[in-house]
Amino acid sequence: MPVNDEGLLAEQRAYYRARAPEYDEWWQRRGRYDRGSDIAEEWDRQVAQVAAALDTFGATGDVLEMAGGTGWWTRRLARTAGHLTVIDSSPETLDLNRDRVGRPDVDYLVADLFMWQPKRTYDVVFFSFWLSHVPRSRFSAFWSLVRSCLAPGGRVFLIDNRNDPHPTGEIKDSYVVDHGPDLDLRRLHDGSKYQVVEVFYEPKELQSLLGHQGWTARLDATRWFIFGEAFGAAVPEHNEPDASQNVR
Repeated sequence: MPVNDEGLLAEQRAYYRARAPEYDEWWQRRGRYDRGSDIAEEWDRQVAQVAAALDTFGATGDVLEMAGGTGWWTRRLARTAGHLTVIDSSPETLDLNRDRVGRPDVDYLVADLFMWQPKRTYDVVFFSFWLSHVPRSRFSAFWSLVRSCLAPGGRVFLIDNRNDPHPTGEIKDSYVVDHGPDLDLRRLHDGSKYQVVEVFYEPKELQSLLGHQGWTARLDATRWFIFGEAFGAAVPEHNEPDASQNVR
């Protein structure tokens, strides 16, 4: 199935609605994701490194979080943002997000980011573990959406999974039962299976792709995460290659 197929994106949305009660177990490396104390400590160390980079970036002013999920990063953004808006296509995850963040001044919006258009602009756009679920064929359109969300001088911070450069099997998640190029087959606790987009980027590749879209990006990586900022987007003067060309 082509990764830009509407049916696949609908299946991906259904997956994240159904997965909402399980997500925190994955993030906290509990239950079937528990790989022992050494792996948990390394996971926490890398998350702390990413969090420190976000603190240095400074998500201040009017902040938009795309695909906010269950709120692990929302809670951190709420500490620094002058005003925070959180969007996700899953009302189930946003319910968990509200409970975790506990801030009546945070605005929540249920919307499909492949269809949504902003009504105003923001100083910062943030998204975590979302870009990997944008099909390569929609890379350019997605970053055009991001551009349209930003006020003059606006900035972006992103976090995502990285394809482990030193795989050992110790961190392999059992919910991925099969995978192909830019595509996963995943299984939930109840045995149901869903196809989702899963595009892994390396910092240099993503910086190059964003450069073609008029962005300047400063990206870094740990073993399991890629993260960093993008800014200064100008509208490209002519058609540039998108992520479907897989620059490496």
